[in-house]
Amino acid sequence: MNVAPVIPLVVAVDGPAGSGKSSVSKEVARRLDFGFLDTGAAYRALAWHAEASGVDTGDAASVVSCLDSFDYRIGTDPTGYAVQVGDTDVTEAIRDPQISAVVSAVARVPEVRRHLIELFRSIMAAVDTDGIVVEGRDITTVVAPDAPVRILLTASEAVRMGRRSAELAGSSAEAVGEQLRRRDAADSKVVDFMTAAPGVTTVDSTELDFDQTVDAVIGVIRAAQPAFAPESSVPGTQISEETP
Repeated sequence: MNVAPVIPLVVAVDGPAGSGKSSVSKEVARRLDFGFLDTGAAYRALAWHAEASGVDTGDAASVVSCLDSFDYRIGTDPTGYAVQVGDTDVTEAIRDPQISAVVSAVARVPEVRRHLIELFRSIMAAVDTDGIVVEGRDITTVVAPDAPVRILLTASEAVRMGRRSAELAGSSAEAVGEQLRRRDAADSKVVDFMTAAPGVTTVDSTELDFDQTVDAVIGVIRAAQPAFAPESSVPGTQISEETP
């Protein structure tokens, strides 16, 4: 007997900085007509809100005090979405280097993570598409541990540094590498995003270009939920699955 698939289908994608998880996840969502949720934007938006409110982002209690006034909204269209705090469009502002410098401190606060995880789950449940690709650092283990499709997208440190350098024109490789290592070190204090949890499929994009990586991720989705994804395969993709 065929069992009807659960809608929306949640595709959870984790990965370290520079792994390409945001761009790949957006393209996968676009090709499948799924929604897309950038969870990192919420932490950045809260950091922006705290800074705009004159709050010390290094003080956990002060950051928590901002949660009640944090009126956050984000779109889920992978072809383009806005991020708003109250009436202010912060889509571009949250990518400012000043926000990048403090967002890890904000994201480490347990009360912040609990608050935003509930927010992410409500957005996932309310999406009006057949599925949603949700990307971040703890999606496969904390935000959506029961998602039918869970993927860890990774690549070697050298490749991740190269990709991030290409995104940040004018920055030296040394500076980018140091920034990437600091970000990984800070975030790893909260969640292990470098090791696939049981039941999570690893897609290693070290030897793959962008389109091959997208095809590899779609291949994982199709293998788990054939009704949702078109036939797609790329010879030589490096995919492994950790089983319980």
